[in-house]
Amino acid sequence: MNWSGYLRLLIGTFVGANLALYLFVLAMNPYGNLPNTVLPAHAMMDDNERYQYPSVVRSGRYDSLIIGTSTARLLDPRRFEAILGGRFANVGMSAGTAWEQERLTRLFMRRQSRPRALVVGLDYRWCATDADTDRITFRGFPEWMYDNDPWNDLLYMYNTRAVQIAGRRFGAAFSGRKPRLPAAGHDVWAPESTYDLKRALQKLYGGTRSPQPPKAPPDTASAEERAQWSFPALPWLEAMIAEGNWQRVLLVFPPVHLVAQPQLGSRLALMEAECKERVAHIGAVHNAPVIDFRIHSEITSNDSYFWDPLHYRVEIAERVANGIARALVTGRNDPEGDWHILKAAD
Repeated sequence: MNWSGYLRLLIGTFVGANLALYLFVLAMNPYGNLPNTVLPAHAMMDDNERYQYPSVVRSGRYDSLIIGTSTARLLDPRRFEAILGGRFANVGMSAGTAWEQERLTRLFMRRQSRPRALVVGLDYRWCATDADTDRITFRGFPEWMYDNDPWNDLLYMYNTRAVQIAGRRFGAAFSGRKPRLPAAGHDVWAPESTYDLKRALQKLYGGTRSPQPPKAPPDTASAEERAQWSFPALPWLEAMIAEGNWQRVLLVFPPVHLVAQPQLGSRLALMEAECKERVAHIGAVHNAPVIDFRIHSEITSNDSYFWDPLHYRVEIAERVANGIARALVTGRNDPEGDWHILKAAD
């Protein structure tokens, strides 16, 4: 065989191998965004939720959503089915920006003709003054998965990441490998058996972080100044609610430890209070209760309830769900101080 023959053989082998690998990726459908031609049900084998949760909202198995960041991920969908009815998925994304959450909810709204309930876990992302510019994290965001064109997905299905996840998908289908995320998205990301209070205290108070007394004298802002503060994500939130044809909407500020909350009396605390007031107004306009656990309370001051400043334990997730159920019945602040019902100012 001459050199031209060897070259043709080499090129043919290279093209054939890559084509075979590409077809393998398509068959494994690693993101669940393609028709399931080989494997009947998608298993989420990647822990970057931005690439996996579109398959959850496209599945047709759910008519209700819990969205948010990791501060909402421990909220059990089954508990909210008992509270609000419907078939819930929890698609809270780790460090999910308000824009990413809005994009995922919009995809659900396009796919679900009769949505039932939406629970929004609100945290600092929705009150961020740069939410319109700080849209994507270092994890990346596959915008091509969130549009209405299935064919452009094929352009992004052959890369190292897709091949790796396809391999895991093969392992899940044929060797019993456990999915990295459950089908409904709800993820107990850290087993309670591994909790270590000493480690939690280091994460809570390590470095320069420490409890702060109220600022004295407290910062002030005039009504005119407060009116000028901009929270770019809140119009997205209101549009999401208004255009979704939801039967019920619930807005919840999940609890975070006191060290993750603004210092009382500070300008940041004033801005957060203003943001909450505007959320309360949105809730009032659209008949969506607003329940605030992001306050100074026994929950948020107890170190043993948290893994770190932002992430509470499973028992607190259950306590939050029970509190939400009671708040919806009573419409009042918790007598024990766990939550406040936010109502728009007259």
